[in-house]
Amino acid sequence: MEINLRDLRYFEVLADLEHLGRAAERLARSQPALTKCIHRLEDVIGSPLFERTGRGIRLTRVGQVLRSRARMLRDNADEVMREVSDFASGRSGHVRLASGPIAADHLLPELCRLALAECPDITIEIAIGPTSALRSQLKEGSIDILIGLTAEGDPDMVTVPIVQDVVVVAARRGHVIFRRKNVALEDLLEFPWALPGPTVPSRQWLDSVFVASGLSRPTAQIETSSLPLLPRMIAQTELLSFVSHHTLALHHGRMLREIPLAQTTLTRSLGATYRKAGYLSPAAERVLNLFRTNGARLFANAMSGRGAKR
Repeated sequence: MEINLRDLRYFEVLADLEHLGRAAERLARSQPALTKCIHRLEDVIGSPLFERTGRGIRLTRVGQVLRSRARMLRDNADEVMREVSDFASGRSGHVRLASGPIAADHLLPELCRLALAECPDITIEIAIGPTSALRSQLKEGSIDILIGLTAEGDPDMVTVPIVQDVVVVAARRGHVIFRRKNVALEDLLEFPWALPGPTVPSRQWLDSVFVASGLSRPTAQIETSSLPLLPRMIAQTELLSFVSHHTLALHHGRMLREIPLAQTTLTRSLGATYRKAGYLSPAAERVLNLFRTNGARLFANAMSGRGAKR
């Protein structure tokens, strides 16, 4: 049984659009060419993949099964070709990393220092962004290792835990809220906030805490996609924010102070995640091993500043 990978790609587009004309336009192919592609797949499988419905088409049950497997088949082929290409072009020493903002600030410099010391010829490609957005790139195979918040329950992913992260409400040390002996959840709503955007998981969690208590969401006077910007935003204002304990430690308590409240304390894990069945270059394997053996220590060194002094 032979299946053409290009036919699979065309089949996926047709399955997504459920319209022969729109699929032909998207792929810059003629409708007869796409029809022949589907006929070839149907001949190999021995069953129709689409059925007509009004002006469009829809997958048969057999087509639905093929669609769920088509991406996996193409990804596997892409992994094989990338592995061969890496060795042929001398890029077996290349690793593609992606990181959330917390790990980027605190961990990546130490990691790169250690990786370069161990493998002087290694090349590292780094992408920075929200962990939730980068996770989809990891699944697609466009990055090798994702350093950031971990997500449980995905059987296609493997995570190497690094460190626990605690996120708390904070304000500048001289903020008027610290004059109160006991701070309640509703007291936090008296002040404006500087927060990450509404699609960021930590922001969603914080909003849900207030809503679950029958309160309104915090009023974000400033929203930013740059989490490292938040501490500087609140250091000279009356704004509150939601920041990592690691961020507070980085400032050594000089500028910011935690507002201790159990309800607004979020505990989560940071780790290095990779695809269970994905190809990792030798360089990526070495970097991953650094996390396995030194992850927590690397993070501790970065937070204490010892890595920067070496």
